[in-house]
Amino acid sequence: MLQLSNLYKTFNKGTVNENNLYRGLSLKVNSGDFITIIGGNGAGKSTLLNLISGKIDPDEGAILLNDSDITHMPEFRKSKLMARVFQDPSKGTCPSMTILENMSLAYNKGKAYGLSMGANKKQVGLFQELLSQIGIGLEDKLHTKVSLLSGGQRQALSLIMSTMTSPELLLLDEHTAALDPKTSEIIINLTEKIVTEKKITTMMVTHNMNHAMKMGNRLLMMQRGRIAIDICGEEKQGLTQEKLLSMFEKAGCEDAVSDRMLLA
Repeated sequence: MLQLSNLYKTFNKGTVNENNLYRGLSLKVNSGDFITIIGGNGAGKSTLLNLISGKIDPDEGAILLNDSDITHMPEFRKSKLMARVFQDPSKGTCPSMTILENMSLAYNKGKAYGLSMGANKKQVGLFQELLSQIGIGLEDKLHTKVSLLSGGQRQALSLIMSTMTSPELLLLDEHTAALDPKTSEIIINLTEKIVTEKKITTMMVTHNMNHAMKMGNRLLMMQRGRIAIDICGEEKQGLTQEKLLSMFEKAGCEDAVSDRMLLA
């Protein structure tokens, strides 16, 4: 359902800091895939999501979503088709608005609406039901401003909001990296539950090797703008950290395996 064809991307072109990151990158994503993406700093993981979401444009190549060319579609138009949760919990919500107002905006995503009240009180029951699934008490704080929430609470809210309308594609950009270990596991379990139940095609960038092995049906290892390893199906299910490290070494990626990945 998603196809990246022969993508090229160079940063700081013509300067001493020129970085030819992508040189003919291609990737096919099937409908229902849950892909975890791992790699060292500068491997091109977040840039990949930036290209797909329209935050930046490729220099060459094409991006197709369900056979439609979205290569140079503006980011705000792509946002009707896909959702993204960022590493920074403050990026996915509006802090000056209440939880109810934030969820009302997310509920109306892609719909035409006029100068009516921002808060959708008719859907309060639905919003409370969605929030109660997290198990951290947000269903009782609908009228609380998001600025008063913790980072973990914001990230949980961002994840719920991004998947309310069942996007065609969900992009998760290290969405647990800024959280403490306990909260990170809550968000990871919530992610797995939502993606599985709604069957949303998902791409998740992570530095956590255990999360990359445990979650999804496919794992990509990126290094210096290329896909060095692509594992799926039964091969992925039988992965251990030792097997994965051995694959990294055979693919010449041992220098990309950081302590952060090993110890997360």
